[in-house]
Amino acid sequence: MLVAAGSLVAVVALAHRYDSAVNKADLLDPSARTPVSADGTPAHIVGPLNFLLLGSDARANDPIDGQRSDAIIILHIPASMDRAYLISVPRDLRVPIPPDPDLGFRGSTEKINGAFNYGGGGISGFQLVSKTLTQLMGIKFDGAGIIDFEGFQRVVALLGGVDMCIDQETKSIHTGAMYHVGCQHLRPWQALDYVRQRKSLPDGDYDRQRHQQQFLKAILAAARDQGLARNPIRLDEFIRAGGSSLIVDTNGMSLPDLALALRGIAPSSVVGLRVPSYPETIGGISYVLPYETQVATLYQAIVEDTLDTWVTGNPLWVNHV
Repeated sequence: MLVAAGSLVAVVALAHRYDSAVNKADLLDPSARTPVSADGTPAHIVGPLNFLLLGSDARANDPIDGQRSDAIIILHIPASMDRAYLISVPRDLRVPIPPDPDLGFRGSTEKINGAFNYGGGGISGFQLVSKTLTQLMGIKFDGAGIIDFEGFQRVVALLGGVDMCIDQETKSIHTGAMYHVGCQHLRPWQALDYVRQRKSLPDGDYDRQRHQQQFLKAILAAARDQGLARNPIRLDEFIRAGGSSLIVDTNGMSLPDLALALRGIAPSSVVGLRVPSYPETIGGISYVLPYETQVATLYQAIVEDTLDTWVTGNPLWVNHV
């Protein structure tokens, strides 16, 4: 019994370290948040779940992409809790951004990426992005996170690099490095450099979206191969390394409980999706416009938790990750 009690204390202490290692904030707009119980916490963690992830690439001295190059990803976990769908939202997707009286913003039809700026950046910017997507897609979110892709280098370093299968010849416009087709082991700086590329690729941001999805899957695979879930000390190092790169909104769920609930998702069960859309220039500005009929079925599939059926019927919009 003493051993059991000691183990319980250790688990509680480790859980506290996890929670304290990650920055927390109310990232989701109230209208975009999945309702929880009266005491503010979910009774238990069950699917389907939707998480909104905003990836930022902040490099103050970057003469090409400037201060920030954002990625917007919706992570959908079905009721079975055994798969993960990564839906990349094109940052140039032309959408109606709702007004925000508190910020003096009257609303406008702009690129989705503009919602972050109109919201003032940071937490308030994220809230406007979430509000925009909820009104556009009709979905509520169970959690959210701002992920610093630059900070992921620390995570990749802890993993000793990641294995990625390069699917197209890619030359970095930032470092000049050449990434040849084939599976290879990437060092931390190489992995980040590779997933930042878009201007040198034939499909631009669409290619970058796929590479970002591949990168997230590679991190999951490396963590699983190294048995982090079975090694509390290594898991603690992993979470603390990535924690400083994250701001999360768990909607009342504890991070350890959430990690435990998602432990059955294998890297091979990660599916990458594109929003059905196409590039278009309007008034001299480059946008991405949706294929209205197909995109409506995608949004409905997320809401109704039928993405498995949608994927089968829409292979064109499934990324090879």
